[in-house]
Amino acid sequence: MQRMLSYIRKAIDDYNMIEDGDKIAVGLSGGKDSITLLMALKSLQRFYNKNFQVIAISVNPGFEFFDSNFLRKTCEDIDVKYVEEKTHIKEIVFDIRDEKNPCSLCANLRRGILNSVAIREGCNKIALGHNEDDVLETFFLNLLYGGNIATFAPVSFMDRSRNYSYQAINLCT
Repeated sequence: MQRMLSYIRKAIDDYNMIEDGDKIAVGLSGGKDSITLLMALKSLQRFYNKNFQVIAISVNPGFEFFDSNFLRKTCEDIDVKYVEEKTHIKEIVFDIRDEKNPCSLCANLRRGILNSVAIREGCNKIALGHNEDDVLETFFLNLLYGGNIATFAPVSFMDRSRNYSYQAINLCT
C-alpha cells in the first residue's frame, strides 16, 4: 500500500488534484480500483499537507444482486461517510429501453447520478479509480469508434455540474 500511495500522491501533486478545503466524493463501485482509491485517499488524509474531506458514494443500479453491506462496513471501518443512491437504472436500461448494448447508457446514467449526489452532498471534486486496462480500453474505444487518439485526462472540469472529476488516478492492480 505504501508504494501505491506514493504513486497516488505523486499524481495528486503533479496535477494539483487536491486543494485545502476540498470535499472529495469517491465513486465507490465495490471493485478493487474504487476501494483501493478510497483507502489510499483516507490514508493520505493523515499526512498530506492540505486538509480535505472524503466521502464515498455508491450508485445502486437496482440489480437484485447489488449488496451494499460490504461497502457500508468498509466505510464504517475507516470512518468515511457512505452514501448509497438507489436508482432505477436496471429498469430504464433493460426493461424500458431494452438496450442491446447497455454498457454505454448504464455508465452515462451512473455518472450523471454520481455527479448529482456529489453536488447534493456539497462535494467539489469526484475521484474515480481506474487501472491500466481502463486506460487502454478507453484509448482503443476512442481510436476505433471516435477516430482519435485519446484517453481520459488526469483532471477534467465538469462545467455543467460545477464539479471536478479526477479520472486518472490509475491504480495498477
